[in-house]
Amino acid sequence: MTARPVEVLRKLTIRPTYGYFVNGGFTPGTGVPIRVHNPATGEVLSTITSTSNEQANAAISLADEAFREGKWSQASSLHRSLILSKLARSLEERIPDLAKMESLQTGRTIREMRAQLGRLPEWLDYYAALLRTQSGFVAPTQGQLLNYVDRIPLGVVVQITPFNHPMLIALKKVAPALAAGNSVIVKPSEQAPLTVLEFAALAHEAGIPPSVLTVINGTGPDLGKALVSNPLVKKVDITAGTATGRAIGSLAGSNLAAYTAELGGKAPIVIFDDADVQAAINGAAFAVFVASGQTCVSATRLLVHEQIYDEFMTRFVDKVERITAGIGDPLNPQSTMGPVISQVSLERISAAVSRSTRKILVGGYRLTGVSPLDGFDLSKGSFYAPTVVEDVSIDDEIWKEELFGPVVAVAKFKDEEDGVSLANASKYGLGAGIWTENLSRAHRVAKRLDAGIVWVNTHHRNDPSSPWGGLKESGIGRENGIEAYESYSQSKSTIVNIASMADAREKEDWFNELGASRRYG
Repeated sequence: MTARPVEVLRKLTIRPTYGYFVNGGFTPGTGVPIRVHNPATGEVLSTITSTSNEQANAAISLADEAFREGKWSQASSLHRSLILSKLARSLEERIPDLAKMESLQTGRTIREMRAQLGRLPEWLDYYAALLRTQSGFVAPTQGQLLNYVDRIPLGVVVQITPFNHPMLIALKKVAPALAAGNSVIVKPSEQAPLTVLEFAALAHEAGIPPSVLTVINGTGPDLGKALVSNPLVKKVDITAGTATGRAIGSLAGSNLAAYTAELGGKAPIVIFDDADVQAAINGAAFAVFVASGQTCVSATRLLVHEQIYDEFMTRFVDKVERITAGIGDPLNPQSTMGPVISQVSLERISAAVSRSTRKILVGGYRLTGVSPLDGFDLSKGSFYAPTVVEDVSIDDEIWKEELFGPVVAVAKFKDEEDGVSLANASKYGLGAGIWTENLSRAHRVAKRLDAGIVWVNTHHRNDPSSPWGGLKESGIGRENGIEAYESYSQSKSTIVNIASMADAREKEDWFNELGASRRYG
């Protein structure tokens, strides 16, 4: 048995109320208060005071002033690099507490949160290193001209982040944006904002100047529109569902702001008959059920070759049943899976599964009663059993729509062409997985899958250097790597005439000797 959440709360000293973080400190919002709940118990963790539209616009103005003042935007690359490295070390020291806080506000198991948050300093370190190694270039301009090209920041950027990976997704966006010299405004999900708010305070302590990193509280529709529509905002970066992405994208476009969006997904896993069956079972279970299926790259469509289908599914269902039996207190390091984020999500997932006419092999119900693992009362939280639905058609709702829960649709395929066709039968194209020991097939199929990220014999691997983004309705642009850094900056070309002034007087007087040959452009 592990410590109860209330005991952990005492150790963490979660603030009873959070305002928004602006100008280097917390300020009470004048909007409606929003309670942040633990989805595993229903307990209130804290209350955030919503930022009003007027306060949000004032925060944007402060961010713009900070940008124009230049303490961060015009600081040397070395200075920004040193501060980001310092912030990485400060974050490392806070990981144990932040991981517990993340587990409490999302319901995700402490094991997951420790593993995930333990890697977050890598994003700060990567972009700190990039600042020391990235350089401009000299363009091969004709004539006696020196044309050097630098990258400069955009200005005020707005980032809207979801509940499922509060710190990870925020850091993936914040790190390159700060590295490039921008003033950053983050609007985290109102369901899980606490760690991002604490991170903002940590960043200020590490040396990020006031209003260079601001965190705004509130719900999405009204506040998001106010943030994105402000003419001072030069870029919008969002992780959300596709419908929200479309709505925000139209606002950003009308404001002539740059736009990056990581949106929905229905990731397929294609398991060929030459795959190592046990490794594929383990990998598929992780891909489907980590984070309770609440990631945009969760494997929600499992495609198994007909020659190994029966063996695979028998052993896979056994694996899922063991995962279900291991669900308990998310703060228990032995617990296998947490709840979904809210009762609303639970009801939506349950309704979608109930509408399906396909065979449910395991799961398909809300978990209640006492956990056999540790006696935790599951009925207080929004726990949904890991669910496997068989023989799902490409026309079924659970094949087509993103449920964002621990549910996987299963189908069998007969050959490579059939497997690729089924995998691509989706409006989404974020992530995909392949399991095979045939190296030639792995490369061949990876190239044909409609996905921005393809994993072979693994899933959900992520690195600050590796581009992350989707095709089709899964988004626009990329997170991570040099591509993300460049998306938060713009090129500036400076052209210097290096000819002698004598040559300039003789050859570059456009209006002297009108018949003479002169260069234009």
